[in-house]
Amino acid sequence: MRRPAQGRAAALRAAGMPREAMRELTVPAMNARAGQEAARRLLADGALPDAIFCANDLLALGVMRVLLQAGVRVPADVALIGYDDIEFSAAAAVPLSSVRQPTYQLGRIATELLLEECDDPEGHAHQQVMFQPELVVRESSRRVGAEGSGGAEISVGAGGSEEER
Repeated sequence: MRRPAQGRAAALRAAGMPREAMRELTVPAMNARAGQEAARRLLADGALPDAIFCANDLLALGVMRVLLQAGVRVPADVALIGYDDIEFSAAAAVPLSSVRQPTYQLGRIATELLLEECDDPEGHAHQQVMFQPELVVRESSRRVGAEGSGGAEISVGAGGSEEER
């Protein structure tokens, strides 16, 4: 099991929720169309979750479009969060909450490490650098006074099952 799956399991335990409280949908691509297809699958299942976390903002924007077209209120009925904090997220019909990576810092450190390796391939030591993401809270996840369906959540992203991630 890789780190994202461990993090999801730990968050569920900390919230006192069973592992089954979160369901993962796999999509064929990481774009808005795949998000729309995932939302249609959720609607067809009949029971919407309290929250949906998407692996990127394009998926989340696709999910949002279909939910809104179906009359589902975001965030009153379903909270929605994406990942990447692309520019359009703040301008969506319902401004999208998102996890923002420090992209400038990522690029700068990656460039420094690459140049260091080019300058001294024999003396260069590979490193693992960890960056702290930031949760950007916008309207899509603000649930003031909303009644939920009991804590169920959906994670939408590419790839295999939770154990494979």
